[in-house]
Amino acid sequence: MAGSFHLTFLGTGTSVGVPVIGCDCAVCTSGDPRNRRTRASIHLEAGGHSLLVDSGPDLREQALREKLTRVDAVLYTHAHVDHVAGFDELRAFCWRRDDPLPLHGNRQTLDILGQMYPWAFSPDNVYKGYVKPAPVLLDGPFGIGSLKITPLPVVHGNIETHGFLFDHPGYPPIAYIPDVKEIPTTTRELLRNVDILILDSLRPDPHPTHLSLAEAMAMIGEIEPGQAWLTHLGHENDHAALAAGLPPQVHVAHDGLKLPAF
Repeated sequence: MAGSFHLTFLGTGTSVGVPVIGCDCAVCTSGDPRNRRTRASIHLEAGGHSLLVDSGPDLREQALREKLTRVDAVLYTHAHVDHVAGFDELRAFCWRRDDPLPLHGNRQTLDILGQMYPWAFSPDNVYKGYVKPAPVLLDGPFGIGSLKITPLPVVHGNIETHGFLFDHPGYPPIAYIPDVKEIPTTTRELLRNVDILILDSLRPDPHPTHLSLAEAMAMIGEIEPGQAWLTHLGHENDHAALAAGLPPQVHVAHDGLKLPAF
């Protein structure tokens, strides 16, 4: 086994998080800590490498909660604000680095990051401690140490979006797709019978750019993973009630959960 591997759910919520500002529904006022959901993101520890998927607006809170002190690279799914607005918090992971921080993303995402944070991408950014990005364009599978990462193109509104498939020696492959409405046939083939599938399941009712619960369950039924975890959850979902209605192989993710759970 080439080192340890685990995935931590930094956040499992939708773009507004849970509780929602100004809402007094049963989920937003719940005492169940699993109903507190920061914006969707994960952290991977893979053979000594520390990887972040997305840098949402709750990154500081998430990093403090999980005691993250080092990030070796950031993988971006897409450039919606709830996945990139914590970019400046990456400074804390650059203070101890001499090399630029690799940022892996599709062309649209890297371009939008450059527009949102021009100071970071400027050649005049020479001050120690600032985010020093090293943009890396997603162009097929790549490796970080012993971890193989396969980008998974998916449809999510009108913005270019990817999930990721993570393969580490000695551990079950994990696919992470937090924002999706449709999964193209070519991507479904990459996911066929994956051990662990982490999938968008925004709410029970249909949504124009996210999977509903019924749509997520249908996709899980088609892909047939060994187990599935639902994420990117809105306040329409009470954790305990949602979990109670799912088949044995499907679970509800929550902030702070670690996988593989063995």
